[in-house]
Amino acid sequence: MAKPNKKGPIKTVDVLCAGCKTQLFKYRKGGKGALVKCFKERITKDFTNEPCICPNCKVQFARDTLVRGTPAYKIIGGKVTAK
Repeated sequence: MAKPNKKGPIKTVDVLCAGCKTQLFKYRKGGKGALVKCFKERITKDFTNEPCICPNCKVQFARDTLVRGTPAYKIIGGKVTAK
């Protein structure tokens, strides 16, 4: 399988915790679909203290995985919103 584009899209979205609305990170997202996975190389600014855990309400919002050989966070459904 092909790896994701290194440069990536220009448009950034704010990824927020669905429960407490705390900002988790800024992410360069491509396309119009729902946020299913976040490639680590596309995260421009990370506001979390420990990976995949919300700093405010301590809820796990994602799992650390490899997608097409690239490190990524697989988002758990309904735990985050992209704005």
